[in-house]
Amino acid sequence: MTRLVAYVTQYGMALVFANVLVEQIGIPIPALPTLIVAGALARDGKLSLSGLIFAAAVASLAADSIWYALGRRYGNRVLKTLCRVSLSPDSCVRHTESIFERWGMASLVASKFITGFSTVAPPLAGAMGAGLPSFLFYDLLGTVLWAGGGLLIGFIFHRAIDDVLSFLEGMGTGALYLLGAGLLLFVLYKWWQRRRFYKALRMARITVEQLRALFEKGEKPVVVDVRAAGERLRDPRRIPGATTMDVTELDAKLPGISPEVEVVLYCT
Repeated sequence: MTRLVAYVTQYGMALVFANVLVEQIGIPIPALPTLIVAGALARDGKLSLSGLIFAAAVASLAADSIWYALGRRYGNRVLKTLCRVSLSPDSCVRHTESIFERWGMASLVASKFITGFSTVAPPLAGAMGAGLPSFLFYDLLGTVLWAGGGLLIGFIFHRAIDDVLSFLEGMGTGALYLLGAGLLLFVLYKWWQRRRFYKALRMARITVEQLRALFEKGEKPVVVDVRAAGERLRDPRRIPGATTMDVTELDAKLPGISPEVEVVLYCT
């Protein structure tokens, strides 16, 4: 048994637990590669498949329950904080909220498979008043399907995974540098995406004061409230004269507005 495989075998359960916990907390260290390797080792009889699923489930429920409780207590303040630190701010609350309202608690299952949603979905469920038993059931179901899928991939393609492990073992410490460099490049890429998104957002942004000034000057911009239906129910306040419209309707309805008219969108 190579040293690398021996290390992963010895600490496999702990690695899966730690990796899933860290990812669900929101730190961008993907757990899927760890699950695939662990699945291959389970196929070789070096790890317990049921034990790996249990470790992943406990880690995910621990992190998600904390986010759920924070969302339940602090509501949108937690979601705004998450979006500020998220590496994928463009896929933060609005998309997750839309999915949540369309599919209800079942969206927690799908969130595990969608990058950027798995961390936002639990506090959103709490903020929207979802019951704890229902939350735990769907969150656990999603975790088992997601973690089980990763383990199953490794289980089925264990020979290919064994070849990769042997190759990495042959590289010695170079393998650690290679994996570390790959993770660093991934984080840098997401950071660059974030920077580009916020730069574009700042260029197209208008403040409340600027909008008020437009009205006071007699201009009549078209103001569109694109908040999700659930958010409008929780907070019925709106800008006077604003049109309520779903984001998916914009392409169909906005072309009818004159190009000379300013269009201002606001959301959660």
